[in-house]
Amino acid sequence: MFERERWREVIHVLSKNKLRTFMTAFGILWGIFMLMIMLGASTGLSNGMKRNLGDFAVNSCFIWAQQTTMPYKGFKKGRHYNFELKDMDMLGKKIPEIEYLSPRMNRGNMPISRDKKTGGFNIFGDFPEFNNIDPMTIVKGRFLNHKDIQDRRKVVVIGERANEVLFEQDEDALGKYIKVNDVYFQVVGIFRSKHTGGWGNYQNQSVIMPLTTLQKTFNEGNTVHWFSITAKRGTSAKYIETKAISLLKAAHYVHPDDEMAVGHQNVEEEFKKFNGLFMGVNIVVWIVGLGTLFAGIIGVSNIMLVVVRERTQEFGIQRAVGATPWKIIGQLIMESVFLTVIAGYIGLFFGIGLVELVDMIISGQHIEAFYNPEVSLEIAFKALAVLVVAGTLAGIIPAKRAVSMKPIDAIRSEYK
Repeated sequence: MFERERWREVIHVLSKNKLRTFMTAFGILWGIFMLMIMLGASTGLSNGMKRNLGDFAVNSCFIWAQQTTMPYKGFKKGRHYNFELKDMDMLGKKIPEIEYLSPRMNRGNMPISRDKKTGGFNIFGDFPEFNNIDPMTIVKGRFLNHKDIQDRRKVVVIGERANEVLFEQDEDALGKYIKVNDVYFQVVGIFRSKHTGGWGNYQNQSVIMPLTTLQKTFNEGNTVHWFSITAKRGTSAKYIETKAISLLKAAHYVHPDDEMAVGHQNVEEEFKKFNGLFMGVNIVVWIVGLGTLFAGIIGVSNIMLVVVRERTQEFGIQRAVGATPWKIIGQLIMESVFLTVIAGYIGLFFGIGLVELVDMIISGQHIEAFYNPEVSLEIAFKALAVLVVAGTLAGIIPAKRAVSMKPIDAIRSEYK
């Protein structure tokens, strides 16, 4: 295997016809190169999706009230209704599989001022649990706590963009007051969204206050716009979603079969769809990449058959002077594997190099759908292993043909 003379012979044979060797190797090189590029692109798309999600709880669902479309218990269809804060206690007691439950209100974009500075920002009313469902990075201060909810404190947590607009660059916003609808609120924290793109910008331009404070300040009674819910480990969000919708319908006299009366979104189901999509993309990538690689392997095998025909007399002489069939088979397989692995390694090098170059170019740019394309070392080593096996298989058929003739017949043969 490691005899110097055998390796010299391998290199001599492959360099004898440089153009043929190059064209054969190029098929292998191109196949592994394209496989690495496609795998890198697939990883970049997957990472982009995950980065957009941030640390969002994927085992979560959201439920909100809509207009009824069916009459029920004396109520006509087309009725508008709202969820209420008391529904939170009911859901918590009757669905023990819930991990986090947070009611939420959205007052939309409102003018907020501080001294002479004014801006329009999104106003949300939340519970502390919401930061466990859609976590935000607390840059300064703190998030809401249950004491804020209980005492209806006039406190707010503001996004980074709101902080930039309402306060000077070197000014500490903590403890200062901002005015919302002629009511003053104390800033107790500054947060940064963990999402990227549009949703991240939207959150960074938001102001969050205790939900109970928002209800009282804006005369909303006990209204809740929607519930954010996560399931405990081992329980699916679909189960929580179905059970919560059933309970909420019963509590608000909505027909059990009225599918349009309750809006809902299941993040867990959406995440599974994305995972299924990228799994399918990866399967297609491997099929296309390995198909291209297989075409290159067939090319290697065909060229090795031509080499065997050219060297028939040489193999006959080697057999006549004592070379065993396995030595000749080993020699041809070495040539096939050597050509395959060298070409594949070059393709692997350039493929991964191009993926890393693209990653460097886009690293400072905010591209929502594409982030950190990469090819893992595990995949690279598996690709090299495939090349070794493929090279061996490509050399077996020509090698068997080389030793199938009797030495005397091989010596007498003439290649044309």
